[in-house]
Amino acid sequence: MLLTLPVGELGTNCFLISARDGETAVIDPGSQPELISAALEQHNLAPKMILLTHGHFDHIGAVQALKERYRLPVYVHEADAEMLSSPEKNGGISLMGRTISAPWDETVREGSRIQLGDLCFRVLHTPGHSAGSVCYETEDLLFSGDTLFCGGVGRTDLYGGSYPQLRASLKRLAELAGDRRVYPGHGPATSLEKERRQNPYLGNFDYDDLF
Repeated sequence: MLLTLPVGELGTNCFLISARDGETAVIDPGSQPELISAALEQHNLAPKMILLTHGHFDHIGAVQALKERYRLPVYVHEADAEMLSSPEKNGGISLMGRTISAPWDETVREGSRIQLGDLCFRVLHTPGHSAGSVCYETEDLLFSGDTLFCGGVGRTDLYGGSYPQLRASLKRLAELAGDRRVYPGHGPATSLEKERRQNPYLGNFDYDDLF
């Protein structure tokens, strides 16, 4: 089962993905822990972990409450771990004027594998939006965080951002073999093949080439 829950003022996509036995990963719980908990309970899902695609405030706001309620381990890339405890670095202060932070338990890196029942999440380190941005790949699904959107990409002007790194990460995604169903951190789901054809940052030309 895969559920998409847009949460918070920025409509961050929180994903609930479950294995056959109901064990569930919560990906990017950015806000509204009560809404996320209600969805878990409505569908009789057993949360086992929180996976973070990166450390920005709008992806971590419900981590503390869910971790305490369900005693969940929190996974984040080692390069973004510092952002979780720093509202200055995660954008909570500068963008929202709020002190937003979250705990973490385990760091991941390129090639890390996280088992959840019959599902295995493979970590692709895709820096650019932040230094520790990752995509989680399982079966033919790709949870891309703010690296890749439907028709767009994440901004690079926040702490840890780098446009050259983002370009390299997008090139890597474009070169993955086959297709994937892509679930981004904001906006509608898409597919890797569609983005190869239509997304100017993932295809054969770039917006920068037009000016």
